[in-house]
Amino acid sequence: MEDVWQLIPYPWLVVGGSVSISVLTMYLIKRLILVQLQRIKRSEGRHITSILFNSLSKPLSIFILVINIYLLQYLLVEYKLISSQFYKQVDITAQIGIIIALLVFAERFCNQLLVSYADTSEALLNSQSIIRGASKILIIGIGGLVILGTLGISITPIVASLGITSLAVALALQPTLENFFSGVQLIIDKPIRVGDFVELDSGEQGFVDRIGWRSTWIKMLPNNIVVMPNSMLSQSKIINYYYPEKELSVPIDVGVHYDSDLEHVERVTLEVAREILHSHKWGVDNYETFVVFHTFDSSSINFTVMLRAEEYFNRFFIKSAFIKALHQRFRQEGIVIPYPIRAINTDQEQPHHQKIET
Repeated sequence: MEDVWQLIPYPWLVVGGSVSISVLTMYLIKRLILVQLQRIKRSEGRHITSILFNSLSKPLSIFILVINIYLLQYLLVEYKLISSQFYKQVDITAQIGIIIALLVFAERFCNQLLVSYADTSEALLNSQSIIRGASKILIIGIGGLVILGTLGISITPIVASLGITSLAVALALQPTLENFFSGVQLIIDKPIRVGDFVELDSGEQGFVDRIGWRSTWIKMLPNNIVVMPNSMLSQSKIINYYYPEKELSVPIDVGVHYDSDLEHVERVTLEVAREILHSHKWGVDNYETFVVFHTFDSSSINFTVMLRAEEYFNRFFIKSAFIKALHQRFRQEGIVIPYPIRAINTDQEQPHHQKIET
């Protein structure tokens, strides 16, 4: 039995067991503390403390690993499993771990802050993708320079060379930069916003799903996505059906027989229009509807009745409900919507000598 125990590498067991127990204990403590803090702050909604706690999980995990790297180093040296010359390498590794933890915390905190406050500002809502991408690039850039400095690499030549290489990078990434600044222009000028229903000059219609740093995504009515580069979108003609407001006029053309009493037709049409605007869930009940007669057509006198819908997409349903109700009411009132009439004058089409003989 004693021979068996002598074969077991006792120091390695102590080191491995101690580090494992330390890691598990710290992770459990971290989890319990964060869960309790989140329960306390859950009722505070967008409070900055809640955002802070939500951003701490991954950085704390990295920090726990750094602490246990120091613990592992101490135990290995204590049991003379490694020499003290590894101190510097462990210190550099731990410092890089701390820097990465801070970078992860900064990135998660910015994202949580942006998501939490996006609905309070139209500019933030429209520019989420651009702000998220720009902040991520900035954090990674600063972190990369700090890590290089920690490794003993001089960052002065790197910073100096950025001014020289920036021109070459700008030329190489000209289309990307053009799309980026076009996206910024769309956000600042606000011709379109996330959630707006728009029509492109190519004829596509849909809701603006998001405005990214390179492209804008428009969700079409058939539930597919059109991806437009920001540079093309900023130079295109766009119809925004949600600006300056969502309410939209719905013109409907109708024709009645020449023998109709137009005053009676107008009165009946307005009654039906007002009834639809009051009863339909997407009608604007306080809108003053009106009728305009405008054309003596080949078989009818045409007029336009103007309705009002809450938004563009609802106009189809308002129009359908009005046409059905008006058709039924015209039948009851004896108002005729004529079929197209074409008169054929056969006498006029005969040759001139045949007319004389006749």
